[in-house]
Amino acid sequence: MKGKPLEMSLLFDFYGETLTEKQRELFDLYYNEDLSLAEIAEYAGITRQGVRDSIKRAEHALREMEEKLGLVARYGGTERCAEELMHEVERLRALNAGTLHSSEAEGIASRMSSLLEQLRQEA
Repeated sequence: MKGKPLEMSLLFDFYGETLTEKQRELFDLYYNEDLSLAEIAEYAGITRQGVRDSIKRAEHALREMEEKLGLVARYGGTERCAEELMHEVERLRALNAGTLHSSEAEGIASRMSSLLEQLRQEA
């Protein structure tokens, strides 16, 4: 079950604003604050089943948005590429330190690192 809370949190980060205010609140209490359905029901003044139904509708809406837009999947792909590029930059730096001894190669590696950091900050 560890995967579902992470998946839901990511979907909520990307698409949470598309939910109603009440759905956002209940969803946040359940997934981010880790409250039980009973605790949320008491807090919200509704039944436990009402809380569950609202959260299930929110989950469905978030998954539907991801199916249509794919922003979370695209973000994950971008992160994987950034990690691989950073690994390649490290390999270039090691090669340069051991063999090439080129200030130009170090400059390229530095610019690549800066661009990767910028990419991550914008994501």
